[in-house]
Parts: sequence; C-alpha cells; structure tokens
Amino acid sequence: MTSTFNHLFQGSPPWLIAVAAVAVVVHIGAGLVGILAGAGAVAVRKGESLHRAFGKVFFFAMLTMAGVATILATTLVANGVTEQWVNIFAGTFTVYLVVTGWRTVTQPAATAGRFEMGAVVAGLGLAGVALFGVLPMVLSPAGRHSGVPAAAPVIFAAVAALGAVMDLKVVLRHGISGPQRIARHLWRMCAGWFVATTSFFLGQQKDMPAFLHDSPILLALALAPLPLLLFWMIRVRVSKGFKAAVAPA
Repeated sequence: MTSTFNHLFQGSPPWLIAVAAVAVVVHIGAGLVGILAGAGAVAVRKGESLHRAFGKVFFFAMLTMAGVATILATTLVANGVTEQWVNIFAGTFTVYLVVTGWRTVTQPAATAGRFEMGAVVAGLGLAGVALFGVLPMVLSPAGRHSGVPAAAPVIFAAVAALGAVMDLKVVLRHGISGPQRIARHLWRMCAGWFVATTSFFLGQQKDMPAFLHDSPILLALALAPLPLLLFWMIRVRVSKGFKAAVAPA
C-alpha cells in the first residue's frame, strides 16, 4: 500500500502520503461495514427495530466510504492523476443514492419539498457528468488503461437519469406513500450497496489472496445485491404486508 501511494502522490510530502494511507483504510473499513450492514438489513424483517439498526449503520458507513473516496480522488486529481475523476463521480453518485433513499423513509409519507427538487437537479447533473465528462475520459487513450469499462459511465448515467425522473415524479405527486415509497427506498439503498460490493469484491481483488483473483465467488458476491433487489421489489408490489407505509429505517 505504501508503494502505491508513493507512486500516486509522487513529489508530495510524507505526511500527505501517510494521511492518504489512513484514509484508504477508513474507506475500505467503512465499505466492509456497509456491505455487512446492507446484508443484515435485507435479511431481517423490514420496518422493525433490527432492520432500522442495520439501516442506520449502513447509511453512515456508506456516507463515510463514499465521502472519503471522493476526497481522496479529488486530491489525486489535483496531483495529476486524472483518471481518478471516475472515483469522484462514483463517490458523489453513491451519496446521492443513499441520501435520497434514506430521506424517503425518514420524512412523512405523501410529502415533497425543496429536497426532492434538489434531488432532481442532482440526478440530472450526475447523468450529464457521466455522459459528457466521465465517458469521454474513459474512452481516451489514457482512460483505456484505467481498468474502467466504457459501459460503466453509461450505466451510471442511466441510473442517475432514472433517479431524477423518479424524483420529479415525487415532486409532481406531492409525495408518495405505501408500496411506492418502500420501493423507492429499496432500489436506491440497494443500488448504493451494489456500488460498495462491486468496489470491494471486484475493485480490491489485487489486495486479496492470489487464489481469489478473478474468482466466480467474488463475482457472485459483487452481484448479490441485484437479485436481492429484484426479489424485494417484486415482494413489495405483490405482498399485502407492504401496503402500509414503511417505518423509518
């Protein structure tokens, strides 16, 4: 890890390298806590005290993970490591998903205000940055060696645009309630969880034992939030137990 930072922060003072190393440990640790808390939140009965406890841990861990990643990436970009723009975007995007998902179940049902209007602007802004900022960078000669697939910013843009459209729907309807409210909470939290699982199980493979590199086990763990999200979205829509509004998570 130290040699990696010596390369990325070449020419920087030792204290900056040390701070960056600590920040990465915090970032990875918070990401792991968020992954485990997310698993706990989807495994227990929704709306009850244990689910809310897991949800709170997940929320703050994800904000820590994404916030530290964004600060680190911004520092690297300032030091000339331009491909880190992708991580600035990913961190900001994760914050958008988790904060709007959390807000959905912590505000009264059937209400909407300035926050939701701001979320529309944020979602559209993120979609624009992904398509017109991150995508050209990934397609550039230097970006092709970054390991970021060209499809990634397109997918990010599609999800951000979808989020903005759904935010606008909430504004126009003056809020949502019942199963729609739960579904909105679920898909945003699970999408943020998915960012964490892919970043950890796929993005950190180089720091794992060699026998796990390119392992289907890591791929399965990275993709696990997607089938779980599909299961819960279907269950929310068809189960009578979810007709009432969800309790704060």
